[in-house]
Amino acid sequence: MIERKKGKKGLHKNETLIAFGFLAPATVLFFLFVLVPIVWVMVLSFLKYDVLTPARFIGLRNWRRLGNDPRLWLTLKNTVKFVGLIVPMHVIIGIVLALGVNYIKNKIGIYIYRTLFYFPTLVTSASVIIAWRYMLSTDTGMINYYLGLLGIPAIPWLSSSFWVYPSTMLFSLWKFHGTIFLYLFIGLQAIDHGLIEAALIDGANAWQRFWHITIPMISPTLFFVIIVNLINCFQIFDEPFLLTKSGPGDASRTISVYIYETAYGSQNYGYASVAALVLLVIIMVVTLIQMKGSNMWVTYDRE
Repeated sequence: MIERKKGKKGLHKNETLIAFGFLAPATVLFFLFVLVPIVWVMVLSFLKYDVLTPARFIGLRNWRRLGNDPRLWLTLKNTVKFVGLIVPMHVIIGIVLALGVNYIKNKIGIYIYRTLFYFPTLVTSASVIIAWRYMLSTDTGMINYYLGLLGIPAIPWLSSSFWVYPSTMLFSLWKFHGTIFLYLFIGLQAIDHGLIEAALIDGANAWQRFWHITIPMISPTLFFVIIVNLINCFQIFDEPFLLTKSGPGDASRTISVYIYETAYGSQNYGYASVAALVLLVIIMVVTLIQMKGSNMWVTYDRE
């Protein structure tokens, strides 16, 4: 009896060692590329450091600057505006495209549309931004040319503080909708068709089937998409920096662009670290709120 207990303990010990072995690579990578950089950024926030001169401890001076830096709060406001515009657009368009492809019965058609929608995400932003800047040009742009044929005056897509947001949304929609579409399409494919058939027998119309069956069934996928999209949009950098040059003025400058310019343009790594930590805290708070609120609408039970 004692030998059997020892054997079980030895088995559990071996399983624990195997588990730690599988976790070790991810743990090491997390430590090196997430935890250490975060700790280093925290340390930098208390230093004056510009690469050219030795780091010097200045206490809370960088943190006190937050209250006297209206440009930081302006860029944060712009970031929140982008989040409020882009996240709903991506989610709604992603659902519409996923539903449309899901209703296609031809496997070849599904493959073609799935490839077409996902392809833009494989192309780097920098490689296609030149074409988009040309298309959105006020005087020689292709979009304004076709709008002119319809009698619509030329739109200053990249030089107006109002139109830089629609232009950025257009590029973001074309570039990043594929990933959201693919996640939602996979979620739709996993729905039990027996539930849809039962709803049809009960006389449910298309809207009732969508709202009471489709949305609850894909709610975990939808929740994941919203969370990831929110985090990505709070860190939005490529679109305003490459497409609109963060202008005109500070009209489309986001907090990520401001952090980049403060660190690598002004060589003020201490204050850039403070701004980066502010962004980190905001993302964490928003994510935690979403996680807490998910209990009200996310359905994990598929039985």
